[in-house]
Amino acid sequence: MTRREPIGPIARPGDAIGILGGGQLGRMLAMAAADLGLDVHIFTPEADSPAARVAKRTWVADWSDTAALKEFADSIVAATLEFENVPVAAADSIEAAGKPMRPNGRTLSRTQDRLAEKMFLREIGIEPAPFARVDGPGEIEAALKLLGGNAVLKSRFSGYDGKGQVRLKGEAPSNAWADVGAGPSIMEAWITHDREISVVAARGSDGAFVAFDPPENDHSGGILRRSSFPSSAPQRVLDEAMRLTKRLADALDYVGVLALELFLTTDGKLLANEFAPRVHNSGHWTQDACKTGQFEQHIRAVCGWPLGDPSRHSDGEMINLLGEHALGWENHLAQGAKLHLYGKRHAANGRKMGHVTRLRPKA
Repeated sequence: MTRREPIGPIARPGDAIGILGGGQLGRMLAMAAADLGLDVHIFTPEADSPAARVAKRTWVADWSDTAALKEFADSIVAATLEFENVPVAAADSIEAAGKPMRPNGRTLSRTQDRLAEKMFLREIGIEPAPFARVDGPGEIEAALKLLGGNAVLKSRFSGYDGKGQVRLKGEAPSNAWADVGAGPSIMEAWITHDREISVVAARGSDGAFVAFDPPENDHSGGILRRSSFPSSAPQRVLDEAMRLTKRLADALDYVGVLALELFLTTDGKLLANEFAPRVHNSGHWTQDACKTGQFEQHIRAVCGWPLGDPSRHSDGEMINLLGEHALGWENHLAQGAKLHLYGKRHAANGRKMGHVTRLRPKA
């Protein structure tokens, strides 16, 4: 039997909220929770993580350490996560200890397998980009032909920010299978699109749903470079994107913030790229340009509190600071941008080190 989410407040100021994962999203969630009078406990395998430096307590342990997870669960009133590759068993252990886990392991199991994710989207009436299952190197050419000779081969179970995937056009290079990890994969058709948009939205335990104005996103190399808000797509398209996102959140019985990434094709159709069961990079601007930002909104939902007003008071853009480009952060301050640095020690190529938000009066 499917477990139903408890409705109503499950935390009060002074209680501790748990976050699985110690990256920058966990850091910003912890900061938002502190503003609401809550303590934050972090569970992460990573020593000296960005989130740990702003949390009250941190457990540094492997995801398979059941004793540490039980101790962590006993210290909190509810938990959430900051990235979708937290092992399902770890998330399930929080619920097994009697604490709400938002989102839960059932949702994670749908997002950690790209094939399962796309099949689920199709089942609930959200059409993804055309795709094909690829279980071995001998299936690559047939899948590529089926998808029109222009596609992306991706690992089913890993990879992010362009990792674990390879672009294929015309024919597949001999190293394609190795480049995606030589494991179960999925091939997705390359979509000729007019623009990419995303809907970042929140759903409360009572089913209340609110969405931020969809931004327009610029990716290259599989990494989000810039989000501009609001999108210049027609309002009917944006309304449909938000309707699809509500359908997704309701189908999952979701509690918290999630994001649905969509392609707007050149013939005016919306196709789903993927969804993220967490706060999202394309929603970072909301903490500076909206009455209630995505991080506060997520904490409210996790606690069972009323959702905040997501309305936008400014237009602008959010720019990711990647790798060595983050070293010029002083220039952004001098130009009046809102700066957010994540406290990471090493500026590896393509690594997200921070972001800036540039605001202008709302049109």
